[in-house]
Amino acid sequence: MSENQASANKEAEVSAMASPVAPDLAKRKRIDSVDLLRGIVMVIMMLDHTRDYIHSGALLFDPLDVRQTTWALFLTRWITHFCAPVFVFLAGTGAYLQFARGKSKRELSRFLITRGLWLIVLEVTVVRAVAFFNLDPKFLFFFQVIFVIGVSMIVLAALIHLPLKIVAGFGLIMIAAHNYFDRFRVTPWQGPGTPVPSVGGKLWMLLHQPGLFPMAKFPSPLVFVLYPLIPWIGVMAVGYALGTLYSKDVKVRRRWLLIIGGVATWLFIFIRAIDRYGEPFHWARQKNVLFTILSFINTTKYPPSLDYLLMTLGPAAAVCAAAERWGGRLKHALAAFGRVPFAFYVVHFFVIHALSVLCGWLQGFPVRSFFTVYYFFPKGYGLQLWGVYVVWAAVLLMLWPWVQYMDALKSRSRAWWLSYV
Repeated sequence: MSENQASANKEAEVSAMASPVAPDLAKRKRIDSVDLLRGIVMVIMMLDHTRDYIHSGALLFDPLDVRQTTWALFLTRWITHFCAPVFVFLAGTGAYLQFARGKSKRELSRFLITRGLWLIVLEVTVVRAVAFFNLDPKFLFFFQVIFVIGVSMIVLAALIHLPLKIVAGFGLIMIAAHNYFDRFRVTPWQGPGTPVPSVGGKLWMLLHQPGLFPMAKFPSPLVFVLYPLIPWIGVMAVGYALGTLYSKDVKVRRRWLLIIGGVATWLFIFIRAIDRYGEPFHWARQKNVLFTILSFINTTKYPPSLDYLLMTLGPAAAVCAAAERWGGRLKHALAAFGRVPFAFYVVHFFVIHALSVLCGWLQGFPVRSFFTVYYFFPKGYGLQLWGVYVVWAAVLLMLWPWVQYMDALKSRSRAWWLSYV
C-alpha cells in the first residue's frame, strides 16, 4: 500500500469516527420505519375526515362526549388523535435526516423556510378550496395542521443552528409547560355586532387558543384558528432532536424508542390519574368501566395538552420501534402513503368532499349546500357509522394508483419541486 493510499484510508477512518451519522443512514435514501409510521397515520387521518364529511352524526354532538356517544363512535374519533402529533413530530425527524444525509444547516434552513411558506400558502388556497369547495375570498380561512407545520418549519429553520440539547430542551419545555397558560383566555368573535378581539387577542389565539376572528373590521375575511402554534412548534423541535436516534445502530435505536415510548405512556397514565395538571378537562367515573376508561383517555387536542401528547407520541414511539422488524406487502403499501404525504393529503380531501356532495344529492339535498364547511352541511344528511367505514375503504382503494404513481415519480426523479409535494 502506498503512503498516499494509507493516508487516504486514515482520513476516511477519522471522518467516519467523527461523523454523527451511521454509514447505513448516509447511504439510504429513506428510513422505512419512519415512512411506515407516517403512512399509518395518513390512512387513519383519512378515517377522521371521512367521518367529518359522511357521518350522519357529525353535526349532532361531539363523538368524544361520553354522555352521548357510543364506544364505536368514540374510538373511531379517538384513534385519529395519533395523526397530527406523529405527523408534526416526524416532520422534525425528517428535517434532521436531511441534515444527516449531507445538507448543510444553511441549506436546510433555506429549505425549511421555503417549504414552510409554501405550506402556509397551500393551506389558505388549495387545501381551503378542496376542503370547502368555496373560492370566495371573504369566506372562512381555516388554520389547520398544514398551517402549523409550515410555521413550525420556519421556526425550526432558526432552531437548528443552536446546539441539539437546546433544541430538545426548548421543545420539551414548550410541551410540558404550556398548559400553565390555559388560564389566560381571550373572548373569540361571536358574530356580527359583537366585539372583535384586539391585535394582542388575535395573536394569543394564533399562539395558544383556538377561536374565530375577522382579519380586520367585519365583514372582512374570517379566520378560524383550529391549530394554535403552541405547543406544536415544540413537538417538531423534539422530533428534530430525536432524529439523532437514526444515527445509531438499529438495536440501540429500537431500545431507546421503546424506552422513550414506555416512559411517555406511563407518564400519561400517572399524570392523568392525578388529574391536577396537563389536561384542562377532568376525567370522571361513568355509567360503566368501559366509559370510565373512555373518559380517562379523552384528552384535549385544540391545543394539544401535555396528556394528549404523552398519550399519542408515547405509543407511536413504541410502534416505530416495532416497525423496524415488520415486513411484507402491507408494510410496503403503508410506507408508500408515508412517502407522498402531502400529495395524498390534498387529493383525499377533494375525493371525500366530492363523495359527500354526491351522497347529499342522492339523499335529496341541494348540491350548493355542500360548498361550505362540513359543520354547516344540511341537517339529516349522512350515513351511519358502518357506511363511513365502507366509504373510507373505497377511497383508499381509489387513491392507491395515485399514491403508487407519486411514489414512483419521487423515487426516480430528482426534480426540486417534488420535495415540496
